[in-house]
Amino acid sequence: MALHRLALLMAFVPVLLFSSTGQGSSAPPVRLETEALNPSENVTVAGQSASPQSGIRRDDREYPFYMPMQGLRPPAVTMRVRCDASRAAGREVFDRPSAAAIEGRIEGGFEFVFEAYDGAGRPCVYPFAPSLPQIIGQTQGTQYVFRSSVPGVPVTFRTNDAWASINLRLFDLGPQRIHFEMRDIALDFPNAGEAKGAVHLEVLDVTRPGLITAVIRRANIFGGKNAIFVPGGETMVLIEDSIIRGNIGDNVDQEHGTYINGTLVTHIRNSTWYGQKGWVDIASGHQLKDKAYLRVYEDLTVANLPNATTPSAMPLVDISAFGFTWTNNLKLKRVPSAQTVRDTLVDLRTEIVYGAPHHYPWNIMVSPQWRMPPAPLASLDQVYLSVFQNTLVDSFRTEPHVFRLNAQGLGVEPGSPTVIGNEQTTRAQQRMVSLAFNTRGTIRKPFTTEGWTYVDPSLPPEMQWVRDRDAFIRHALGLIGR
Repeated sequence: MALHRLALLMAFVPVLLFSSTGQGSSAPPVRLETEALNPSENVTVAGQSASPQSGIRRDDREYPFYMPMQGLRPPAVTMRVRCDASRAAGREVFDRPSAAAIEGRIEGGFEFVFEAYDGAGRPCVYPFAPSLPQIIGQTQGTQYVFRSSVPGVPVTFRTNDAWASINLRLFDLGPQRIHFEMRDIALDFPNAGEAKGAVHLEVLDVTRPGLITAVIRRANIFGGKNAIFVPGGETMVLIEDSIIRGNIGDNVDQEHGTYINGTLVTHIRNSTWYGQKGWVDIASGHQLKDKAYLRVYEDLTVANLPNATTPSAMPLVDISAFGFTWTNNLKLKRVPSAQTVRDTLVDLRTEIVYGAPHHYPWNIMVSPQWRMPPAPLASLDQVYLSVFQNTLVDSFRTEPHVFRLNAQGLGVEPGSPTVIGNEQTTRAQQRMVSLAFNTRGTIRKPFTTEGWTYVDPSLPPEMQWVRDRDAFIRHALGLIGR
């Protein structure tokens, strides 16, 4: 074991000698195995810790009502990974491995179970990134699971590998059902600038009625061009009780703490986002860039606190105004950045189309067939809708506003997803409404003057459903047959 540790240290010596956190650095310093992950206790909002509540205990067998789990097959292969033996070998060492595990070619789904404790009784730190086997054969109804052997006890993967990632790769799936899950896993990849995401769900070409579901529970993720990257498609993502500590990509204006493209659902509960890699002379990316059709955020904290570089000046949350958003207890923290910060904290954007056309029940451009009714609050079931409840802002300055609802456009540039004519459309043509209830903190007002926005409105009795999470979800997904 001593020789193995010496070999690991010697392998990292050049990086330790020449790495830097300065602007020209391409390799952040390596963390030794005994060092802890960056603490999240420094993420506070209005003087209160914003770390995910550790006392919450959820049943890992429970899934949101809208996420159909029937029809999935149990993983065909379970691989149990031993802690101390794997640490000594620098790779996974399996306990009684199957032939498929040894060959690295698996059909029917798999489950990696990582031993939670080392021989000294400490949570295990694996000095490598997980190795994924080749997926072969029939994939309909398969599951791909990574978890600690003890629920609630995280295992950590820590490496300076530039390509370190958990990257599930499946292509040309058509109308298939696939499930990915990660529980009690920490990824500490401080030099993984080549990986699209520290977690990358590269599951592509699924068509209706096919569906990908991805569940991340009790995770701590740092690294990659984006800490989490999810390409567009028929995908529902649930992230709960987790900390996303940022990315390390060098294209800091186009890479983000998390980048979710044109998917179906993003549902986040009791989690914290911060640490997007900023740059001194670039406004940089967003902590959370989420272009799902439906977004549900509960007890989510988003901060521009840096991990190793300057804070980003961009809006903390970048979402699409096309579709539906429902939040409760959203907490936003902003500290000074090298550049002048952008005024908006949550930007509901309309400049680019991300989702497939069948993800939307109505035209996302202005149309002669639509004019806002005289009583918009009585027509909330006919519009793209965002509802923000109990938002708290803690900023180094008094923010001029929190939310910005951008205008719909006339169409898209030929051969491009870029929307044109946003500045030429009128308020009456817009089919989007945004509501804010009980918005507090260092702000002047919740909204800009654009669009159909309402602060603490009195809703008609028949529209009270918009404040009920489950009713809101059923409405949004029901409109597109999901």
